[in-house]
Amino acid sequence: QVQLVESGGGLVQAGGSLRLSCAASGRTFSTYSMGWFRQTPGKDGEFVAAINWSGGYTHYADSVKGRFTISRDNAKNMVYLQMNSLKPEDTAVYYCATITIATMKEHYRGLGTQVTVSS
Repeated sequence: QVQLVESGGGLVQAGGSLRLSCAASGRTFSTYSMGWFRQTPGKDGEFVAAINWSGGYTHYADSVKGRFTISRDNAKNMVYLQMNSLKPEDTAVYYCATITIATMKEHYRGLGTQVTVSS
């Protein structure tokens, strides 16, 4: 089992940037594909970005392509989401999860970190 803890959320003005971090426990972290998702009240989690175990493959939702960048550091058991040019519609709780990259199906997930973008 993997435990995931997100950090780095906050309040930012439109056009600003934030960098989210996801700290993972477990010695098998480097074998997992990882994803970032976001969730707003009353809705299911929405896919944002994914990265395979080595970092050699990434995939993004159309809504964030060109603005967000996912990366990982397997030596530190960390996954990151750099978010630039933030928009009010990016406001959500962001969480990381282990995923099956072919389907983007979530397996283990963290509790999330709140991102609020003001206009």
